[in-house]
Amino acid sequence: MTINFKGRTAIITGGGAGLGRAHALALAERGANIIVNDLIGAELVASEIRKQGGVAISSTADVTSETEVNAMVQLGVSKFKKIDILVNNAGILRDKSFAKMEMMDFKKVLDVHLLGSTICTKAVWNSMRDNGYGRIVFTTSASGLYGNFGQSNYGSAKTGLLGLMNVLQTEGEKYNLRVNMLAPTAATQMTDGLIPKDAMGLLQPETITPGLLWLVSEEGPKRMILAAGAGCFAQTRIFETRGICLEGNDLTPENIAKNSEQIANMEGAIELKDAFTQTRQFYERAASKKGIPSTWK
Repeated sequence: MTINFKGRTAIITGGGAGLGRAHALALAERGANIIVNDLIGAELVASEIRKQGGVAISSTADVTSETEVNAMVQLGVSKFKKIDILVNNAGILRDKSFAKMEMMDFKKVLDVHLLGSTICTKAVWNSMRDNGYGRIVFTTSASGLYGNFGQSNYGSAKTGLLGLMNVLQTEGEKYNLRVNMLAPTAATQMTDGLIPKDAMGLLQPETITPGLLWLVSEEGPKRMILAAGAGCFAQTRIFETRGICLEGNDLTPENIAKNSEQIANMEGAIELKDAFTQTRQFYERAASKKGIPSTWK
């Protein structure tokens, strides 16, 4: 199977450098029309794509501005008829320990990463539904999935996107919309000084982009968190343990503490498809323990 994007149009936010640039170049090389979005460098990358025989235009829309993002999408539709792919890659850092962080810096990072991605997705969502096709990727981070000192704002924003992905995949399923997440680790301007210099040679953005191309392909996955770096790829997944079920006089915090190891036991753990799967299984277990027939339909 050869993955190509001929006839598809993709918006890449933060496409003026680093990961975004690598994504834009690779998608263009495989036939996609590209809208390169960034506050700086977007036209340079679009020009680079055109010089290589590809099709690209640029946009300096601020992802936190609904007006500017909507104008960017309309520009793309007027030029290429439709938007098929959205890669939410734009981002900033304002690193500082939580004790020293100003709320202004916390809000700014959430505005760009979480709200910016939401605004861009909202701008293309209804037309993708109407067209019966859409591929959307949110860029998350191990800093949120696992934690990283000094990045409470960044980690919060990046993990907030996880909830957005889960809900949008559920809502977009019947319209052939596929929503996924990329969790990259790369040597870019955003990680300058954070990654050892002797490791930077292997952690280039181009080693991550093949994973992105798969995520936004026609036969790509759904609701996947693809971790990527240095040509290595893995999946991050969230499971829920079987746990315990207490009732009556046993339903105490002391008994929860007493059974903490059983609660954490991964034997029989499952991956839940939605929030009500959890609600239903808790109800059915409690009902069964009390000898009550389940009425859940």
